[in-house]
Amino acid sequence: MFDEGLAKCDYQQDPYDDIDWTHINTQEVAYVSPELPKGTYMYVDVSQHDEGTKARFQLPVMKENDTHCIDFNYLLTSPGGFSPGTLNVLVKVNKGPLANPIWNVTSNTGKGWMKAELAVSTFWPNEYQVIFEAEASDGAGFIAIDDIQVLSYPCDKSPHFLRLGDVEVNAGQNATFQCIATGRETSSNKLWLQRRNGEDIPVALTKNINHRRFAATFYLKEVTSQDQDLYRCVTQSDRGSGVSNFAGLIVREPPHPIAPPQLLGVGPTYLLIQLNANSIFGDGPIILKEVEYRMTSGNWIETHAVNSPNYKLWHLDPDTEYEVRVLLTRPGEGGTGKSGPPLITRTKCAEPMRTPKRLKIAETRSRMIAVDWESLGYNITRCHTFNVTICYQYMTANNRSKAGCLDMDPKAPRHLVGNLPPYTNVSLKMILTNPEGRKESDETIIQTDEDVPGSVPSQSLRATPFEDRILLYWKEPTEPNGIIIQYEIHYSGVRSFDPSVPLQRPGLTVSLPSNATHHLFSQLHPGVTYQLLIRASTSKGFGTATTLNVTTNISAPTIDEYDGSEAFLNETATTITVLLKPAQAKGAPISAYQIVVEEVNPRSRRQASSDCYEVPVSYHSASSGGSPYYYAAQLPPSNLPEPLPFTVGDNKTYQGFWNPPLAPRKNYNIYLQAVSSTERETKTQCLRLATKGATEEPEVIPDPAKQTDRVVKIAGISAGVLVFILLVLVAILLVKKRRTYYSYSYYLKLAKKRKDAIGTTRQEMTHMVNAMDRSYADQSTLHGEDPMAVTFMDSHNYNNRLPNDPLVPTAVLDENHSASAAENSRLLDVPRYHCEGTESPYQTGQLHPAIRVADLLQHINLMKTSDSYGFKEEYESFFEGQSATWDVAKKDQNRTKNRYGNIIAYDHSRVILQPIEDDPSSDYINANYIDGYQRPSHYIATQGPVHETVYDFWRMVWQEQSACIVMVTNLVEVGRVKCYKYWPDDAEVYGDFKVTFVEVEPLAEYVVRTFTLERRGFNEVREVKQFHFTGWPDHGVPYHATGLLSFIRRVKISNPPAAGPIVVHCSAGAGRTGCFIVIDIMLDMAEREGVVDIYNCVKALRSRRINMVQTE
Repeated sequence: MFDEGLAKCDYQQDPYDDIDWTHINTQEVAYVSPELPKGTYMYVDVSQHDEGTKARFQLPVMKENDTHCIDFNYLLTSPGGFSPGTLNVLVKVNKGPLANPIWNVTSNTGKGWMKAELAVSTFWPNEYQVIFEAEASDGAGFIAIDDIQVLSYPCDKSPHFLRLGDVEVNAGQNATFQCIATGRETSSNKLWLQRRNGEDIPVALTKNINHRRFAATFYLKEVTSQDQDLYRCVTQSDRGSGVSNFAGLIVREPPHPIAPPQLLGVGPTYLLIQLNANSIFGDGPIILKEVEYRMTSGNWIETHAVNSPNYKLWHLDPDTEYEVRVLLTRPGEGGTGKSGPPLITRTKCAEPMRTPKRLKIAETRSRMIAVDWESLGYNITRCHTFNVTICYQYMTANNRSKAGCLDMDPKAPRHLVGNLPPYTNVSLKMILTNPEGRKESDETIIQTDEDVPGSVPSQSLRATPFEDRILLYWKEPTEPNGIIIQYEIHYSGVRSFDPSVPLQRPGLTVSLPSNATHHLFSQLHPGVTYQLLIRASTSKGFGTATTLNVTTNISAPTIDEYDGSEAFLNETATTITVLLKPAQAKGAPISAYQIVVEEVNPRSRRQASSDCYEVPVSYHSASSGGSPYYYAAQLPPSNLPEPLPFTVGDNKTYQGFWNPPLAPRKNYNIYLQAVSSTERETKTQCLRLATKGATEEPEVIPDPAKQTDRVVKIAGISAGVLVFILLVLVAILLVKKRRTYYSYSYYLKLAKKRKDAIGTTRQEMTHMVNAMDRSYADQSTLHGEDPMAVTFMDSHNYNNRLPNDPLVPTAVLDENHSASAAENSRLLDVPRYHCEGTESPYQTGQLHPAIRVADLLQHINLMKTSDSYGFKEEYESFFEGQSATWDVAKKDQNRTKNRYGNIIAYDHSRVILQPIEDDPSSDYINANYIDGYQRPSHYIATQGPVHETVYDFWRMVWQEQSACIVMVTNLVEVGRVKCYKYWPDDAEVYGDFKVTFVEVEPLAEYVVRTFTLERRGFNEVREVKQFHFTGWPDHGVPYHATGLLSFIRRVKISNPPAAGPIVVHCSAGAGRTGCFIVIDIMLDMAEREGVVDIYNCVKALRSRRINMVQTE
């Protein structure tokens, strides 16, 4: 075969082996080893190569479509009879890997050729290539092949395999290859399953199918994807070998979902899911879908086959957590994949099955009922989250239905329903609730026990006091809490207007039947405050007492009758001397004695309807008003400790009442009046002491100069404060003019020119002007200490001011200049609130017109020299006392908040505080809003705080957003406490307010203190300044006018534009407080209008707060 060389048959040496085969023709070679046979063949001399050296000889690639056989001759020889190496036959398919040899031989064959055959099964459409491989051993010798033939018929000695088919199996399962070969299996045949990568798998089982065929079975256990490859059947014997085609082992991965099922719906007993089986790991096709689920707290699993994308799991337990997975199955054993990712979800709660049975009342008290019931299990609640509620309902005392529900602890052994009214039918029912529904039990009605009754309603208490009796009415308690069986009233005197009256301590008690609604207390003392405590009783005892303080009416004082003419002592033409005896008080001390002179008109007779003269009328008022009587004197009770003579007509003044000489030609009755007064009533007793008849002597006329002097003194005393207000405004005029064209001597000349007109008042005017002059001298010292003490006029540039300044007196203007309207409208440069088009709140009246600033000095002189006694007459025209309701201030719970019982807040203008919870009376403070000049409620006039109202005071400052507090009193004056120290020296907490001291600025006549004000729960810190004027005594005027002007200006410029009202207080919040406000308003009016209207301003202030501006 190799006679014609290698090229003819397309044989090739393997270019990647170690050595090549040698083609030899022994006839052409000079020397041939004796071990080699003669002829032409291919051989390898292993003696020339190392052990393991390989030489491969390749047959051409073949592609046969029918059974065929390849036979060949081979020879392995060596000089010593040892094996020269190994001859391997390999079959490579489709140019794939060589794999392991399908046949080999290693034994020494000697010098003779041996024959072998290769049974190749049908490979079509695959191609294959046969390779002869010689592997050298460590000895000497030769390996040779010859006569290779491809026969078109089956081999004779080697079996042929039928076509081997692919095997497909699921991962984890056993794979089986069955190789069927022609012929019969013999023990000399070696069978194995060869993997393409070279692994050989031994046969597991052989079996003759018939006399012509046998089967060999091969097992691959629990295959994985790593086992997937090509396999072929190989049989080998000494005579040759058979090889099958490669068949594939296909390992399929069982499928499982990538995502968990999706929850589409949930109910108490079902879950609706979407399988999400389209996206999978592993191999298809999917022939079965299943859903497996279990309780997360359990270990059992149920599986349902599913043939749709969605599935509903039924018959589940309510409020239970489940784990749901999807299983997918492909064809073949073990085709079911692992469970997919779980969906963990919970079913909804189901409506409770029922309410607990055996609802039982365990205990009943006056305000509580204890209830028991059976334990609640899951089979009743159908939910792990549930509430047990006890609902109750009852009728209140005013026939209103009240209901409520209480959540209970289901695990508690006993359940209490509290805060129930005593002696009341209560309807109870239990409600079992879970998120899906509720079940209610039947109602159970039970009556609570009796309790002590509530208090008698305070608003039902009505007391009518008499002088020695009190009639009390009341109503049954709003909350009787059972059956009222009796009332008990304890009464005792707690205070008396008359210290000599003995108080009943510890008091007396009366018991009254249950149907009583009123009682008359007798044998009481006049003017005594009795504390009445009334309480009701049930079978459980007495309830809380309601307290009412009732004051019996006072009685008029008793004046002992005189014996005969005992009262008459002496008489002249213009006087009569009488004996005054002290009166005896009945219920209240004597507050005053009054000597009343009644002119007897023979043509008229005094009406007997009233024996006394309770309205005080002065001599001048009686003269101008036509009154038949006047008060000649008013004496304090301390002046009459024992009988005392008194001369009527002695031309003296007693407590403001002038006792003028009597007219000789007139008839008079002389009366003694004793007055007892309290805050709410006044009782007067009078007795005619003597009668003076007319005489024929000439009437003695008092000295006009002396009388005028007395009148002026009276006017000066009564007009002190308002005169000071005018003087302050005049001081502005004088200070200003001292710095312009007119010297201070002008006013002295003006006073001198008016000497004749002024008369006896010249000396008083001189004192007034000198006092002003001294205040100006003091002002220079004040300026040096206080940079803010520049007067109200100092803020202007006077060098450029025209002589027709609006503050120049009218006489000067008439003599020198004519003032323009524009110039007259200009006054000061201090910034003020501007409000165009609004009218002044203080309307000038026809009887009391406004006064031009330029005419102030002249006006003062006229008022002091007028025959109408100027200021005195104006003061008497003011309304004195209460002019509006003050019901809130008069309430019992507010009495301690008032420093003085007669200076309290009117209802219509009072500052109403934000009430504190559960304290309806906490909205009261003794303070009133006061309008400023074109500024509504620009001020708050209030009393100096008492200890009980410090917290209320700071509440008001915070609520009204006030930035300035003006204090025109000292803490203690003339040994008496005038104001409680309401500010701290460092930091202090008042209720929910914290006041912190920041700095103090002491000046000559006033002190400026700065504080910060904070409130708990508010993220805000406010600055509050207190301006404390220290040079203003009670019932007096400031020491220096300029000091007050500096003080007012400092307050004005320190108050922020957006701040709340300025809080002004003295002690009572009326006298000095009103004076400060009037001056501030008048300065604004003078600036805006060039006029002042003090009278109507004071009148307006008194409409907002009682007795604003002191008049005595």
